[in-house]
Amino acid sequence: CQNLCRRSRCCCRPSLVGDRNSFSLSLSSLSLSDQSQLSVQQRVFNIANELLHTEKAYVSRLYLLDQVFCSSLLEEARSRSSFPLDVVMGIFSNICSIYCFHQQFLLPALEKRMAEWDVNPRIGDILQKLAPFLKMYGEYVKNFDRAMELVNTWMERSSQFKAIVHHIQREERCGNLTLQHHMLEPVQRIPRYELLLKDYLHRLPGDHDDFKDAQKSLELIATAAEHSNTAIRKMERMRKLLKVYELLGGEEDIVNPTNELIKEGHILKLSAKNGTSQDRYLILFNDRLLYCVPKLRLIGQKFGVRARIDVDGMELKESSSINVPRTFLVSGKQRSLELQARTEEEKRDWIQAIQATIQRHEQTLATFHHLNCSLRDEDYTPPNSPLGKRAPTPIREKEVTLCMKCQEPFNSITKRRHHCKACGHVVCGKCSEFRARLLYDNNRANRVCIACYTTLVGVPPSPASLTSSAYRRRSILEKQASVAAENSVMCSFLHHMEKGAGRGWQKAWFVIPENEPLVLYIYGAPQDVKAQRSVPLIGFEVSLPESCDRMERRFAFKISQSHLTLYFSADGEELQRRWTEVLSRAGRGEELQMIPEGLDSVGI
Repeated sequence: CQNLCRRSRCCCRPSLVGDRNSFSLSLSSLSLSDQSQLSVQQRVFNIANELLHTEKAYVSRLYLLDQVFCSSLLEEARSRSSFPLDVVMGIFSNICSIYCFHQQFLLPALEKRMAEWDVNPRIGDILQKLAPFLKMYGEYVKNFDRAMELVNTWMERSSQFKAIVHHIQREERCGNLTLQHHMLEPVQRIPRYELLLKDYLHRLPGDHDDFKDAQKSLELIATAAEHSNTAIRKMERMRKLLKVYELLGGEEDIVNPTNELIKEGHILKLSAKNGTSQDRYLILFNDRLLYCVPKLRLIGQKFGVRARIDVDGMELKESSSINVPRTFLVSGKQRSLELQARTEEEKRDWIQAIQATIQRHEQTLATFHHLNCSLRDEDYTPPNSPLGKRAPTPIREKEVTLCMKCQEPFNSITKRRHHCKACGHVVCGKCSEFRARLLYDNNRANRVCIACYTTLVGVPPSPASLTSSAYRRRSILEKQASVAAENSVMCSFLHHMEKGAGRGWQKAWFVIPENEPLVLYIYGAPQDVKAQRSVPLIGFEVSLPESCDRMERRFAFKISQSHLTLYFSADGEELQRRWTEVLSRAGRGEELQMIPEGLDSVGI
């Protein structure tokens, strides 16, 4: 019947229940004639079935990360203290919540729907309902750079850590892939949902019952995918920098978030003395050109930096002749080089890359010149402010973990610390990309934060000069506590403590917003503009403490999921009862309603 339906396009449709594997069709394996005869329903089914099969494979990868890698390392850290417990938690972030969501909710929903596809052929409603929970990926993606740094550090620092990871990697289920490769899977998964859903919508008729739900799902998933795509691009950019860093033997400080690798490759350098050609290696960044020579090594090719030429002030000129073809001249403040390409195409690629880099740099300088032109006017008087008239007392970098402007965490690779030369605050590169003339430094231009720039210059920088960081997407945690509490399912003060974190009881303000009824936000105070932490509640189990927990506080309760256990203590029995009821329902994924007015602020 299936073959008949394909070949004759009869009105009957094959049953999809019980024989899904034999019916599942891969578009790539069919001939063009067979593809053209597939009905719309069959094409839609194929995409939905592909989503199910890839989801199964993805859940198995999440199981590997959470239940194998993470569990093994946690057991070692707790039993023998071979390495800090915080290291393991920092590496795997909220992977247990992600695994629980997919394994307990999304995958079962897809399996059930595919089993009843004959009577209900749609997936858009499922994805629309569950897509908001993909917000939990934001925490994982945001932590990914730090997680990679921790893995690399402790693979070198701890022999036991390295032994456990290598032992698991050798298992057949790992597929000869490293821990880092598996950790990249969650970052890549959201963009894959987006691609499958776009294909699904493309095949779906506009009047299909599932079209509106699928369209809404795509909008929600596309937002989450943007975060992942940005992280992937950022990681790829850093991976290129690290590769060049190793190529130079770790002797050149190029692994910096402001650096961008434009082009690299072998080229011939013409001697200024006798015109002979020498094999050299060029590495072009957005702000400099590194002229490198090969090092003599028995194993592996390495290069040493012979000259650094700033893009600022760089000039490019073709110098080809009949006797010496395919040559061009690069001249800068530090040095001039006459270079020869091996082919015309290679020469054209280098010239285009260098010219584009120079032009982009000149455009950046022109923008800052426009901003600072008033500083060069003779009758210009700096704003009446002590700022910039004397050197600030800088804050110690080691005492600061977050940028004092944008509140983003620092790390040694992608988010380095900088001092604002006007106020002394420790800020990130994006928050200190402005320059202003400071009187205490002989009126020379110095790196300052945007607030000091506005005070010193008298006007804020124009929107055209601001990078995307000035208009950055709001963090998931940037939900003002007072606003969230006004429209909340539940909110109050509670004391809390995390099992194994090594910290005692802390008082905080807890909110479950009405528009995110399955997420618990933790604030330091009811007026904070940014939450300290968010906890996706789905999959958590709520219970009272056991005797082994040794709780010294009254009215205590706890929520547990996989390796994470959080203890809470309310100010009264009634508040304890209502919190346990709300958290229990949220853990089961049930719809929550706002607590009646007058009951949602107990404990303030």
